[in-house]
Amino acid sequence: MSEAYVLERAWVDGAVRDDVLVEVAGGRFSRVETEPSGEGDTSRAGATRIEGLVLPGLANTHSHVFHRALRGRTQRGRGSFWTWREQMYDLAAHLDPDQLHALARATYAEMVAAGISCVGEFHYLHHRPDGGPYDDPNLLGHALVAAAVDVGLRITLLDTVYLSAGFGQPVEGVQRRFSDGDVDAWATRQAAMQASLVPRTDSRSGTAIHSVRAVHRDQLADVVAAGVGRPRHVHLSEQVAENETCMAAYGASPTHVLHAAGVWGPLTSAVHATHLTAGDIATLGDSRAFVSFCPTTERDLADGTGPAPALRAAGARLTLGSDSHAVIDLFEEMRAVELDERLATRTRGHFTAATLLEAATTTGHGSLGWDDAGAIAVGHRADLVVLDTASPRTAGTGADEHTAVFAATAGDVRRVMTDGVWRFTGDPGEVAAVGQRLDRVIAQVWEGVG
Repeated sequence: MSEAYVLERAWVDGAVRDDVLVEVAGGRFSRVETEPSGEGDTSRAGATRIEGLVLPGLANTHSHVFHRALRGRTQRGRGSFWTWREQMYDLAAHLDPDQLHALARATYAEMVAAGISCVGEFHYLHHRPDGGPYDDPNLLGHALVAAAVDVGLRITLLDTVYLSAGFGQPVEGVQRRFSDGDVDAWATRQAAMQASLVPRTDSRSGTAIHSVRAVHRDQLADVVAAGVGRPRHVHLSEQVAENETCMAAYGASPTHVLHAAGVWGPLTSAVHATHLTAGDIATLGDSRAFVSFCPTTERDLADGTGPAPALRAAGARLTLGSDSHAVIDLFEEMRAVELDERLATRTRGHFTAATLLEAATTTGHGSLGWDDAGAIAVGHRADLVVLDTASPRTAGTGADEHTAVFAATAGDVRRVMTDGVWRFTGDPGEVAAVGQRLDRVIAQVWEGVG
């Protein structure tokens, strides 16, 4: 059985087009027409009309879902990334599987309501608080996948290897929850997680290297070998201190340490990539790596502004994430890439709206292993995001790609379809329920932290 829709305005083939006919069957687009097919075609007459500006589903390429409980708390007072990390560690030390599932489900529902159809979950909270495994060593990973599927969000679980407190130093404190002890133990556990997801069409597995701090350079090649053919993500040069310590330990930048181990390639995403040398940029570009920028987190943590235009010019492919979830709004992430660069250079026009939309849709999905998503095209997964073009933010802005990138917010999302099913309808009661669940779950989480 198929459903037909006429989209008033839709982003198709790199442009906004009027009255686009789409048919959805089996969770995919079976027909996409930007012009009536000719006399006698009655398909449009029976189609449901969707008012507003319609986009493909958005891809959030970098998420630490439990960080959502930190919003509004870590912003108080002064500090740095490192003081923020201590607050995050305090939260991570106390979460149990039920709390993590509830928090993830509520946060993933917020993502769906913001137009996100797929998330890359950079998952490193693996074990019990004392570092021992659960009876199911992947209990927390399964909880995250279940939470995403519950709300209609596709997920790529990026199972993260984390073995050191810093350049060979043993893990300490809450970091014991993150560590499998050695690469072989991590590889065995994540292989079991991967096998459990192979039959599924709504979730899949990738790998992640937390950072050069957390995985010694002598272990990197084995990590790469354990994830061949799947998406691989890695935190890169988020902090100047990381670069300086890496240079002191290894005599090379994090980018080049990872390059020597074979980490970079067309399935690898560098996350943040904030503090890079010209040589680092060339290496990432030559490898055709993805680079996941997370501007709302990078500004919240005072990380800095990464060299997005230079990376793109070198050949790297830009994607976007919400990381610590100080904000969950891919529209804000899109425009922040351009606006942050304007602040850094005092010039405008570094990225077109079309380029930023591509980063948030097609390229983002590709970096997570979903090459059949992120576009309104025949054979692709039927994901649709409907924006209100008459809100106080979007009214009078042209109802085109510039409206989406430079005017709209997540609050302007009115309907969301993923895999052919309407997951969010914009009903006021539905919107309120998303916030109420978050409020209740986060309060319960912090009661446990004490």
